[in-house]
Amino acid sequence: MGNLAENDREFKRQSYFRLVKYARPYWLRLTIGIVAGLLVGGSLFVSLLLIPQLVGVVEPGATESLGSSRETATARAVVAAASEAGLTQEERVAAVEEILNPTDSDPQLTKILDQLRTYSGKYGLPLHVEGREISVSWPVRFSFEAVSADGRPAWQIFAIYVVAFVLAWTLKNVATYINHYCTRWVGAKVVADLRDEVFRSLINQSLRFYGKIDIGQLISRCTNDTSAIESAVSNSIADLTSAPIQIIACLTAVLLACRQYESYSLMVILIVGVPLVILPVHILGRKIRKVYRKSFARIADVFSRMHEVFTGIRVVKAYHTEDQEVVRFEAVNRQYLRQVIRALRLQLLLSPAMEVVAVAATLVFLVYSYSQGVSLTQLSALLAPAFMAYQPIKDLSKVVTSIQKSMAAADRYFNLIDTDTRLPEKADAVELKEFKDSIRLEEVEFAYDDRKILDGVSFDIPKGSVVAVVGETGSGKTTIANLIARFYDVTGGRVTIDGVDVRDYRIASLRNLIGVVNQDAILFNDTIANNIAYGCPNATRSEIEEAARLANAHHFIVDGRHSAGYDTEVGEKGFRLSGGEKQRVAIARAILRNPPILILDEATSALDTVTEKLVQEALTRVMANRTVFAIAHRLSTIRNADMIIVLKNGRIAERGTHQELLEQNGIYRRLHDTQFAMDHES
Repeated sequence: MGNLAENDREFKRQSYFRLVKYARPYWLRLTIGIVAGLLVGGSLFVSLLLIPQLVGVVEPGATESLGSSRETATARAVVAAASEAGLTQEERVAAVEEILNPTDSDPQLTKILDQLRTYSGKYGLPLHVEGREISVSWPVRFSFEAVSADGRPAWQIFAIYVVAFVLAWTLKNVATYINHYCTRWVGAKVVADLRDEVFRSLINQSLRFYGKIDIGQLISRCTNDTSAIESAVSNSIADLTSAPIQIIACLTAVLLACRQYESYSLMVILIVGVPLVILPVHILGRKIRKVYRKSFARIADVFSRMHEVFTGIRVVKAYHTEDQEVVRFEAVNRQYLRQVIRALRLQLLLSPAMEVVAVAATLVFLVYSYSQGVSLTQLSALLAPAFMAYQPIKDLSKVVTSIQKSMAAADRYFNLIDTDTRLPEKADAVELKEFKDSIRLEEVEFAYDDRKILDGVSFDIPKGSVVAVVGETGSGKTTIANLIARFYDVTGGRVTIDGVDVRDYRIASLRNLIGVVNQDAILFNDTIANNIAYGCPNATRSEIEEAARLANAHHFIVDGRHSAGYDTEVGEKGFRLSGGEKQRVAIARAILRNPPILILDEATSALDTVTEKLVQEALTRVMANRTVFAIAHRLSTIRNADMIIVLKNGRIAERGTHQELLEQNGIYRRLHDTQFAMDHES
């Protein structure tokens, strides 16, 4: 159990890094987005540093040269100097004169001017400070005194800080736009690549894989899981690259303010308080991921149930079981709902929990600051970053929820991607360019899971011959066809074409020489023309029509039954066509491909007499000059086969021509007489 848990944790960790790897092709745009995120934090940091300066310029009592405060302070200083003991009359007069006409500047104003002088030299600002005179060279050249007529700092100084703040804030928002656009673009591209990869992976899986998996579950994992990744990645990656930087900028601004005002106790409170804000994110985030993994499993059950019912809707209608299916669906849907509610509770709890902790910490911080007699300027330097950090902290909480949700989906996604049931192809596989001699089965065995389907089957199919196989359901007829086309690999013996094991051929070259017409004609929700041309994308319209004529399909396509003719959409699985029409379109598809080897799964067993005759004529044309392996259900369709094989329990029970098998008076004779009697009665 310990090893399993450790492996699961390792798999989750790998999911993070594997998801990041998909962004590598788009590193340039991602880098631009990350740099823009850094600019967001940098411009926010500059803005936060400017706020105390703005407040310091206008704060009453912040300098000794503001209005009545300055007059009161001056009067008190004059009285104190005039009444100070131990001074001569001349010394008292000199002291009063110094107070009334100071030789040095106001300390706060001097600090502001020094800052402007420093910023101008450091950043190359169009600003020059000489004594108490400030000169601006761009966009308009002008000069002004730093002290106004009423003794306050000039309004132009305040305007300079305002302009600087607006520029910094504008840079922040421009950088935010670039950050969001670039990172969301990368997120959308990454998810598109994920969808491409999962489809490529699934389309190359073996038929054994599709025989075991639930298609509804598969569709859910390809759509719901990737959608969850998309909504999280494309929307959250922007906040993930900017929110932490903004928070760091705010924390740095607070730490600098604490250091500047020597409020080291406040710094300790901050260092202790930040982990308390992060703690709910860590605890709830882990639970959210676990719950969402279960949620995705439940929605897959919902998809599976819907897919199964809708594809079998004819049976549901025929047996009038709509109410029963509704009850079953509601039960599955309620299970999913319970998981959604659990996830919702945790998701909605995360943001309020962070807000409560953050607000409580801020208020405690404010009360402590007030008790220490911190000034308004100092409070602005300490609290402004705290308030500015609120939104990125809130965004980060949403990001954590989204990321945990996406990683739960990513775990399932990579688990699916890592599944590989493809038939192995040798590195030195042979190219099968043409079929020259024969197909041979040599002591072939095949087992599906623990059930043996074929046991020691051997026979030849010479080039140009027609070999048919008959037998009861489950005797292995279709399995032989699947082994010839290498949809599966034998578990014993071998299948050869021209003396070479089919496992030694390149799969693509093998399939290019084989055409298949199934009993249940499979059509795609596309036009009739495109269904005929499936597998032959360069076929012309005239070639498509010629194939349709040979398949006895041209007449029903153009006689008005289908208004758009060859451009008629056939609907889901050919729903708009009759059974005979679907079969003839499938035969036309095989004729157009013109393969030298043809596998026929009896296509006339469920058709009326007239349609069967049309389809049989089309099959006769498609079989001409080809090597044919036919799975027969109606013995009347294989009378002229060169050899007929009778299967029973996975073994060959009889073989021979139609006449030879009748003379043997065995299984084939009984099948023939039974069908003949049934046909005679009908």
